[in-house]
Formats: sequence, structure tokens, C-alpha cells
Amino acid sequence: MRGVETVLFLVIVATVVATFANRLRVPAPSLLVVAGVAVGLLPGVAAVQVTPEVISLVVLPPLLFAAGEELPWRDLRAVGRPVAVLSVGLVLLSAAAVIGTAVLVTPLPAGMAFVLGAILASTDPVAVTALARRLALPPRVQALIQAESLFNDATSLLLFRVALFLAVAGGAASWGRTLGEFAVLAGGGLAVGVLTALGAFLIRRRTEDPILETVISLVTPYAGYVVAESVGGSGVTAVVVASVLLGTQAERLTTARIRLQVGAVYQTVVFLLESVVFGLIGLQLPALVRRLAGSGAWWLLQALAIAATLVLARLVLVFVLSAIRQRRGGERISWQVPAVVSWAGARGVVPLAAALSLPVLTLDGSALPARDLVLLLTTAVIVLTLVVQGFTLAPLVRRAGIALDPADLRTEYSAARRKLAEAGLSHLQHLSETESAPEFVVDQLRTGWQARLERIENDAAEATTDLKRRIDYRSLRRELIDVEAAELTRLFEAGEITDGTRRRIQRLLDLEHAGLE
Repeated sequence: MRGVETVLFLVIVATVVATFANRLRVPAPSLLVVAGVAVGLLPGVAAVQVTPEVISLVVLPPLLFAAGEELPWRDLRAVGRPVAVLSVGLVLLSAAAVIGTAVLVTPLPAGMAFVLGAILASTDPVAVTALARRLALPPRVQALIQAESLFNDATSLLLFRVALFLAVAGGAASWGRTLGEFAVLAGGGLAVGVLTALGAFLIRRRTEDPILETVISLVTPYAGYVVAESVGGSGVTAVVVASVLLGTQAERLTTARIRLQVGAVYQTVVFLLESVVFGLIGLQLPALVRRLAGSGAWWLLQALAIAATLVLARLVLVFVLSAIRQRRGGERISWQVPAVVSWAGARGVVPLAAALSLPVLTLDGSALPARDLVLLLTTAVIVLTLVVQGFTLAPLVRRAGIALDPADLRTEYSAARRKLAEAGLSHLQHLSETESAPEFVVDQLRTGWQARLERIENDAAEATTDLKRRIDYRSLRRELIDVEAAELTRLFEAGEITDGTRRRIQRLLDLEHAGLE
């Protein structure tokens, strides 16, 4: 098969794999990587040459944007301090640990060991979000894992640039220049992300065309990434900042109908891109192994040692920081949350893009030493973390006992729905007392909302009412839904419900609102 045919075949395989992943209750990214490796081992499959531009420019921005939008600002603020520590301290520790291990167990020169350490230093936001999406983690743990993976890229990208400069130019790094580059990377990415979010907000507030709204939503992450990279900032940081800011304004940006359409399109895009990229990661491994056929099986042992080093470094720092925090707070030291946070450090798309961007030649025209080995070890470590940690993360969460109880989630969901219905009935009572609406319309709506409240209390399925005969009725019903949406926002901001419950109920309200249009 040719390259294009292989990619199309991967999309077909990904659809089948996703179906089996849901039935087997295993993470789709891990199964997709395994499927990619299996496809790569088939005879006649052409080696697909993936360029860094395809990964970093085409695939990465929308996946990062989708991951950032899933991160609620309320939960992000609660974990801001540990995220800052992990985004810098853990990246530096992981890079140092990988450098030491690579020097000891691989034939890499010190400069290329530094490059490998910088590439693998940070967790991957796309992989981590995809793995954690199906787990019922507590909100703060979920936010900590996702936020760390989203915000640690500025540190790892800076390390990678410094390491690449040393390997390619053979010069010495200046601390002043390094700190300046970090300021430009992080500050430039932050500034561009804020401006991108502001521009998208102003445009989308004035757009009511569903097609234009969808196009703007798809273009936004690409615009932020390209502009940030063009001014020397971090495109990853820009996309993440823009997505988090826009995610907080999702209900104010557009109508319910447009939100539903944009959400459906984005879910499709994310599925296709994740399917292709995780399949390509698995597909790369057999091709790289064949390219380095003379190295025997030592590469596998080296990759295992490096992957184990990353896990150990993460375990040590996370457990130490957790023990310090628990001791200061007077809490009993526990292992459950640190173990889950430590084991959720998968590598994925961002390290692959960095490894693929390695130049073939140095500045003096000689070949970059051990470039293929760095690419092979990077891909192997990514596959190992996605497969081993991906398949075992859910059992670890169950063993740790920190997952949210489904019964509690159902209770929270029903309680929130009941409060929304009560808020609607209260507003109807106000309309009736002030004679602000025709009484017969108010009576119809009161009957429908009272029936809804009874169904919620009886834990029955929501039924669709057939009382949409008059414009007054539809207008008042939209008004009641808006009241419920405001109550939903209040419950979330007050910390009474989780973000997952808020999103589920908001989708129901959007569907009901769209049905009236």
C-alpha cells in the first residue's frame, strides 16, 4: 500500500478499534497504537514518512484546543500551584534522569542524550487527555493531570531548543540567552493565546451562521499556533491559553443550536485526528526498527530502561511533593492520588513532533549523529507508555478507590436537574403573580415543568412534551430554559456539581432549546 492508502486504511481500522475499545472498556489510543504496530508489520505496507509539519501544524492545534476546552477554569485555579511546580520541576528532573540513563545504556553521545531527554521530558496533553477522558476521576485530580500536560510544554520546548543548538552548532549555551528564550516562548505564547481568544470571542459573538461559526472554531487553534510560532513564542502555549479562555465563555458565545453543531463537528475532527496520529505512532515503530536492522534487540532494552526512568522520576517527585503537602495540611499520608497522578504521565504526539523535527545535518555539513536511534527510542518509549500505562491506568484508579462513585454521580445529576426544574417553576410563579404572560400559557408550562419535576424525582426517563403550538409558549419555554441554564452555572460556580455533570445537563438544555427553534 502507498502512503495515502495506508492513512485511509488506518482511519478504517481506527473506527473498528474504537468500537472494540468501547466494548472492551479499554482506552482507544492504546488500542490504536497496537493496531498501528500490527499494520506496520504486515507485508507490503509502505513506510509512511511523517513530516514534523504534519504533526505540529495539522494535527496538534485542534487536539490541543479540544483538550484545553475540557479543562474548567474553576478546577484549574484550584491546582495552579502544583501544576506550576510539575510543569517546571518535573520536566527538568525527567530530562536529567533520561540524559543519565541514555549515557549509561545507549551509544548516544552526550549531546544527543540531552536532545532525547528534552524530547521525552514532558507528558503529552493529547495522549493524557485521551486516556483520562473515560475515567471518573475527582475534578481536582483530573484537572491536575490535564493541566500539567498542557502547560509543561514551554519548559520542554525550551530544553529541546537548547539541546538542539548544542547538538547542531556544537556551541555553548548562555544562561542569559536561555532565560530570554524561555521568556519569549512562554510570554509570547501567553500573549498570543489571549489575543487569539479575544479575537475569536469578538467575532463569534457577532456571528449567527452555523457554518461560519464552525469554520471560525476550526480556524482559531491554527491561527493561534501559527502566529505564536511566527513571533518566536510557543504555539502549544498559545493554543492552550486560547482554548481555556474560550472554554469559560462557551455558553455566552453562541446559541444552543450552533453549540450543538460545533460540538458535533469538533468531536468528529478529534476522533479522526486522534485515530490517524496514534495509528501513525504505532506504524512508525516497525519502519524504524527495519531502518536500524543492524542494532539487534538492544534498542528495546534501552527503550525499556528509559521508560522506566521516566516513571521512576515522576513517582519520586510526585510522592515527595504530595507527602510534603499532606504533612503541612495535617493529613494522613496516602498513596492513592500520587500513584494515579504518577502513572498518568504518558508520552505521545508532542514528543513525536519534536523528534521528527530533528535536522539531518549539523551546521558544518556533517550528519547529525544517531538521529535515527533518537527517533526510534522516542517512538518506542511513546508506544510503551501508551500501551503499558494506558491499559493499566483504569485498573489502578479502581484499585486506588479514588474514582467517583457512579451512584453519587447519578444522585448529583438528578439533584441538579431537580434544582433547575424548581428554578423554572419559581419563575413561572413570578410570571403568574405579575401577570407578565398569558395565564393559559403559564398554566401549560407549569403543568409540563411539574411533570418534569415528578419524572426527575421518580428517576424516570425524560420525555418530550408536545405543547409547542403557540409562539408565546415557545418564547416562554426558551425563557425557562435560560433560567435553568443560569441556575446550572450558579451550581457549578458554587462548587455543588462537577464539570462533567454541568456539561451533560447543558447538552440536554441545548437540545431542548434547539428543538424550539
